[in-house]
Amino acid sequence: MPPAPPCPCSSGLRYRECCARYHRGQAEAPDAEALMRSRYSAFALREVEYLWRTLHPQHPDRARPKEELLRELRAVASGHKYPRLHVLDRSLPPETTGRAQVLFYARVFETGKDRSFVERSEFRHDGTGWRYLSGDSLPPSAVPGPPESLTLATFPSGAVTSPES
Repeated sequence: MPPAPPCPCSSGLRYRECCARYHRGQAEAPDAEALMRSRYSAFALREVEYLWRTLHPQHPDRARPKEELLRELRAVASGHKYPRLHVLDRSLPPETTGRAQVLFYARVFETGKDRSFVERSEFRHDGTGWRYLSGDSLPPSAVPGPPESLTLATFPSGAVTSPES
């Protein structure tokens, strides 16, 4: 029997021990970083229902027809490769705020073209679990120095709010 594949979220764990339980609805991601990692894995594995389910109710895409959004997510996910995720920084919110941020560098390629980006994502807890609310992103070329050296405090203020899910 071949070994179980590694999780696309770059945690170092096998998929079945990492993001699979979230994708299958067996558990909620325990924190914003775990949710962000599981969403990256969901893009890599084309788990578009999970991407929709983990959008915060206030995310603009939640106002769109679900099937239309799922079609778009399928097209994006199937047209890209997701080889590596680097979590750069995260906020550790007090339990009472229900808000958190995660800064990450996503390696993404589309037909050989580098579509990688650095994003500062905001997450909110909706009473059931952590959900993706919004993100500000930049291409690595717009970052002073290597993207891996960024922190939430040093993320450039000129980032563009991401319309993507």
